[in-house]
Amino acid sequence: MQYTKLGYSDLNVSRICMGCMGFGDAQNGQHTWTVDETRSRGIIKRGLELGVNFFDTAIAYQSGTSEQYLGRAIKDFAKREDIVIATKFLPRTRDEMEAGITGQQHIEKMLDKSLKNLGMDYVDLYIYHMWDYTTPLYDIMEGMNNAVKAGKVRYIGISNCFAYQLAKANALAEKEGFAEFISVQGHYNLIFREEEREMAKLCREDHIAMTPYSALAGGRLSKHPGETSKRLLEDTYARLKYDSTAKQDSVIIDRVSELADRHGVSMTEISLAWLLTKVAAPVVGATKLHHIEGAVKATELALNNDEIAYLEEPYVPHNLVGVMAQNTPETAKEQHVWSTGNQEI
Repeated sequence: MQYTKLGYSDLNVSRICMGCMGFGDAQNGQHTWTVDETRSRGIIKRGLELGVNFFDTAIAYQSGTSEQYLGRAIKDFAKREDIVIATKFLPRTRDEMEAGITGQQHIEKMLDKSLKNLGMDYVDLYIYHMWDYTTPLYDIMEGMNNAVKAGKVRYIGISNCFAYQLAKANALAEKEGFAEFISVQGHYNLIFREEEREMAKLCREDHIAMTPYSALAGGRLSKHPGETSKRLLEDTYARLKYDSTAKQDSVIIDRVSELADRHGVSMTEISLAWLLTKVAAPVVGATKLHHIEGAVKATELALNNDEIAYLEEPYVPHNLVGVMAQNTPETAKEQHVWSTGNQEI
């Protein structure tokens, strides 16, 4: 396993971050394809054996059960100080706004619930899951800074934002003496490369780590044509993101398959080897042991410049999809698929 410093922090993380959205009670949350605690623990344990020390979850994943599964597994299989744990919080709800809950109070409540779910007294990276268009930015940044000062959070990150929003937030933090975002978790993979327009350039100049999600496009970049899985069949949210561009994306997927055959490796290894040339540590979900095993192998595969160009050449611009398309100033107060479920916070 390769390791890297996360942005300008002192967090030494594995180049593969295990995404834990696939862990959790399938009867209690947004997704029906998640795996139970026994299978989750086996995958987490295998990741640890392979050198993975960076794990990403969220309070929104399956009503907090993802955090719970991860926390119990880490307690049983690893030393807390050897592991980098990231979790995330959602924007304020309409009920919170009507009750007068401030952004600072909201963050404190969300964090305390996540720490309880995880069974931990701090997280290494606390991530602003998506831009909160109904809460002043000052309140968000002060709330996150308060968590750092309290010792409950070591560093902060952001997800699902535009480059101008990240720049604006860090400028405010620098002005006020608050903690700044050291990482960004956006939607980035071989068939969705819109982060390259502005975000990648900002991160490179400001030494902010990129830890993208959907690294394998919900499995589309890891399966040969005709292959399927429970997630591909049941993940309606991923279909919402990728089905409309399936024809143009298939050209790239075919090239991934071709290079995998040429190298005698999996498509996962080709897709992630490409992404590892662009980012610090992709977030890679795993619902089977071979998923994390293939992801780790990708750190050992070096593509040459011609192969990288061959994979990139067919790409055409894509419209924003998923959270970035749905979370807007106009829709901020509407009901969305993301929530904390039935948790009492």
